[in-house]
Amino acid sequence: MNITMKNTLMTVCAVVCMVPAMAQLTTPADGTSARARVSERIGLTDVTVSYGRPAVKGREGKIWGGLVHEGFKNLGFGNGKESPWRAGANENTTVEFSTDVMIEGKQLAAGKYGFFVAYQPDYCTLIFSKATSSWGSYFYEPDEDVLRVNVKPVALLESRERLTFQFGSQTDSSAVVSLEWEKLGIPFKVSTRLHELQMASFDRELRGEKGFDPHALVQVADYLMEHNTRLEDALGYVNRASQSMPVFSVLIMKSTLLSKLNRQAEADSIKQVAIARGTATEIHNYARGLLREGKKDEAFKVFQKNYSSYPKLFTTNMGMVRGCSATGKVSDAMKYAKKALPLAPDANNKKVVEDMMAKLKDGKDVSSM
Repeated sequence: MNITMKNTLMTVCAVVCMVPAMAQLTTPADGTSARARVSERIGLTDVTVSYGRPAVKGREGKIWGGLVHEGFKNLGFGNGKESPWRAGANENTTVEFSTDVMIEGKQLAAGKYGFFVAYQPDYCTLIFSKATSSWGSYFYEPDEDVLRVNVKPVALLESRERLTFQFGSQTDSSAVVSLEWEKLGIPFKVSTRLHELQMASFDRELRGEKGFDPHALVQVADYLMEHNTRLEDALGYVNRASQSMPVFSVLIMKSTLLSKLNRQAEADSIKQVAIARGTATEIHNYARGLLREGKKDEAFKVFQKNYSSYPKLFTTNMGMVRGCSATGKVSDAMKYAKKALPLAPDANNKKVVEDMMAKLKDGKDVSSM
């Protein structure tokens, strides 16, 4: 073999020997652990959990207190300190919050945290740590803890083969996050100060182009009215909206705000302007809203005004049926029901009128039908 051929064979062998080390092709999880991410919005707060999902793999009854050690333990590797469980597999589990939150009623600032669990059969200590890029909990440092809370583990109705994080019991401002594996769940409640976050969001957005959109201004005013807060600000937003959108709904909102601010004369004046500009349907729905609020006499006057403007409509006659019935004028309610019957636009509405008439004959109130 000459020198040239020998050098060529050595080069080929070297390349072949390198292949196994370089050929790291993408494959599914090996069956022991898979990586997962779950995210959910709680009110205006995004909560994201990133974690490894180990499988039970026939180890039923050997997970809690076995594979998952109790409390804090020297793991025999790392910094040699007693450590909690990594709450998953491989890289430590992380939980990220886009705003400040409360965990089981305790304040936690917005940010990303390493999540660890010190398991005990009767209670578990949940740990939110500054350490977000560790391998498991081998290098756990208690000085990096930001928050600890104790929660009670719960038995699951069905066994979970792979560890998972679930969101449940959602409200507008809270949810329960539960770590579930094998036959045990470890739940903890995440709460937000939704109203404060919403107001901060509104104030921020209205400083931009949305501050010139009358629909956005009305939306904020409606929120403030619903929560009975910053009513002067709400009136300011409605005044700005009404300049470019002086429609029934905006003017009625302005009237309602003025009434809440004890400026009744102005409120009554604006309400008359609104009613003069409203459609029969808008005015009818407004009057029905007054009925639901228990303002029967006021509702009757609005129904009456609507009927005087549109006396031949099914809607306005039905308004008089409800208005008269609510104020005890049963015979008048029957009179308008008889007028409404031939004006009914379809069989369903005709049936409603007939049912009303049957109840009126028995002297029953039909204002809420």
